[in-house]
Amino acid sequence: MKKALILLVWAMIAAFVIALITLPINIQGQLITGVSIVLCMMLLKLLRPEGVFRLISLAFGTAIVLRYVYWRTTSTLPPFNQPENFIPGFLLYLAEMYSVLMLALSLFVVAAPLPPRPSRSANIGPRDQLPTVDVFVPTYNEDAELLANTLAAAKAMDYPADKFTVWLLDDGGTAQKRNADKVAEANRAERRHAELQQLAADLDCRYLTRERNEHAKAGNMNNALAQSTGELIVVFDADHAPARDFLTETVGYFKDDPKLFLVQTPHFFLNPDPVERNLQTFEKMPSENEMFYGVIQRGLDKWNAAFFCGSAAVLRRAALMETGGFSGISITEDCETALELHGRGWHSLYVDKPLIAGLQPATFASFIGQRSRWAQGMLQILRFRFPPLKRGLQLPQRLCYMSSTLFWLFPFPRAIFLVAPLFYLFFDLEIFTASGGEFMAYTLSYMLVNLIMQNYLYGQFRWPWISELYEYVQTIHLLPAVISVILNPRKPTFKVTAKDESIAKSRLSEIAAPFFIIFFILLAAVFVTAWRVYHEPYKADVTLVVGAWNLLNLVMAGCALGVVSERGERAATRRVKVSRRARFQIGEQSFQATIEDVSVHGARVQVFGQLPELTQDMMGELQFQTFAEKREGGLPILIRNFERTPDGGFIGCRYRPSIPDHHRFVADLIFANSNQWTQFQLSRRGNPGLLMGTIRFFRMALFQTYRGLVYLWRAARTRGGNEAVEARIAESTL
Repeated sequence: MKKALILLVWAMIAAFVIALITLPINIQGQLITGVSIVLCMMLLKLLRPEGVFRLISLAFGTAIVLRYVYWRTTSTLPPFNQPENFIPGFLLYLAEMYSVLMLALSLFVVAAPLPPRPSRSANIGPRDQLPTVDVFVPTYNEDAELLANTLAAAKAMDYPADKFTVWLLDDGGTAQKRNADKVAEANRAERRHAELQQLAADLDCRYLTRERNEHAKAGNMNNALAQSTGELIVVFDADHAPARDFLTETVGYFKDDPKLFLVQTPHFFLNPDPVERNLQTFEKMPSENEMFYGVIQRGLDKWNAAFFCGSAAVLRRAALMETGGFSGISITEDCETALELHGRGWHSLYVDKPLIAGLQPATFASFIGQRSRWAQGMLQILRFRFPPLKRGLQLPQRLCYMSSTLFWLFPFPRAIFLVAPLFYLFFDLEIFTASGGEFMAYTLSYMLVNLIMQNYLYGQFRWPWISELYEYVQTIHLLPAVISVILNPRKPTFKVTAKDESIAKSRLSEIAAPFFIIFFILLAAVFVTAWRVYHEPYKADVTLVVGAWNLLNLVMAGCALGVVSERGERAATRRVKVSRRARFQIGEQSFQATIEDVSVHGARVQVFGQLPELTQDMMGELQFQTFAEKREGGLPILIRNFERTPDGGFIGCRYRPSIPDHHRFVADLIFANSNQWTQFQLSRRGNPGLLMGTIRFFRMALFQTYRGLVYLWRAARTRGGNEAVEARIAESTL
């Protein structure tokens, strides 16, 4: 009886909502309704942005979205008997419906995400009762120096030494590679094999390789599963070094829930991605991945759908053994493994605290390569695992996985939104049947509501228009990759993302050309808009609306020119601010010092006292106490620059590690204290609001358009100069 009553109530609510969104009103009524709801949402956001008022505001916004969908479906599609209008018009309609679907899934996932969990470090339990842990560090082609930092940081984790083992899983030194037909490749693999064996031994880690490179990263880790025995498995990417409290913050949850298979933590990055670096927003604005790790994973966690992200995670061996190890059908073995285990009734959990620090791709081309792999892998999961029909999943989990996989179809709607105005401006195709007034009443209110809802959901973690920019800069090159995996879902292969790169000189990205072509096409469409308004005044309302749409696309395309204009930068990583007492040793002299900031390669040190004459490339030593053990350490350094002050000076130095302890000291300096990463993230979070965020974006877009065109002009001059030199050389040769 109770269930029947609940169903009746929901049926009545649904009937009322349907009646509301289909209620016929004139344009003026719709405009007043839209403006009223926009103002109401803004007022609620100012007064009560959280709790039940947040949900009420989102419900108001949903009503406007549904009214737009109803109007768009019933009143705006071109006639079917006009295929030149109907086909592009219907594609635009599908793109909009995809956006509405993704908004609906986002609302389900993150309307009320779980709050961050409190720290577990203080109540980890008796140390003799802790589970055994195997730490996997899979590697393929990463440098030994990078691996040394990760291994040293992993060995320094606060956990009984006899309870955990660190494994270096080398897929670059397999027997297959060492015995390759190409002698040069075989020799490189042999040298790598010997070097990493020695590195692992020096740092008290286990080295493991295998016969053949089969099933990429998943196969590498499954090989390690077969040769290890720990109750829990920790996975760190080669460039993901953990803080000391990684295990104490994560392992305790497995005792609480015997069906828990995963504890995932966020990925924090020491360096900006290419978008952040080229736009210079890394210190000022939350990183792109913070929206996923700061909001979406907490929303997924609410529905027991937080998934494995390939690194910075702890997994239960018993759960992995149930499925034969890590899944390997797709090239995103992490999410696929989580999906399979969720389907078998296992649970997952997300800890929203950065406990590792890693590196992002530095070049735009590497960034696109990484995102292409993610997109193709998630669409392989959609094709081969199909979450809506996956046996064992609960309905909320199905919706969560659909949200995560369908997201990667965004290149299709983004491309359609980009070219749709051009169909009207260049070819006079009416793909959207509406007047200027109807557009103002329905579409404009829908767009404003959508922006407000996005700001409600992600305000502190993603500023206005930044998501659109990231999707646009990826769309150009992801679209072919997405089409490829749809046509041939088994074709993509796992490719390691390049890390620890640097760009010595400012230049245009090698894949920048399409962005400039699109920009100039959109710019030409602006002049076509003005021409049509002047020569066709009877259609000026529609032309101005479409022209404004094209102008917005032009602003986005102009900002993207700055993204593909790569800024020169010697260092691959940003420095992290610290404050550590130290002593600076140069020759026989020793001086008091403070380590002010550090990176994985070097540090900036303030030295006090009457310093001797210092020159570039002079060797010295930094002496300091380690973070937790308070052990005295000495780290050799190479002076790179020096600035003298009245009470001493500032030294920029590069580490020169030569023994295992030196790598441990480097890891201690930058990776030991996870609180510094949390503080850095919090320092750049803050919701600027829709209005100020929009102003900031448009101001940034204007400058980046100018910067991109300057880079293009310089590149053209350089190319012209090179061609002239080549011509003179050819003449002299003749």
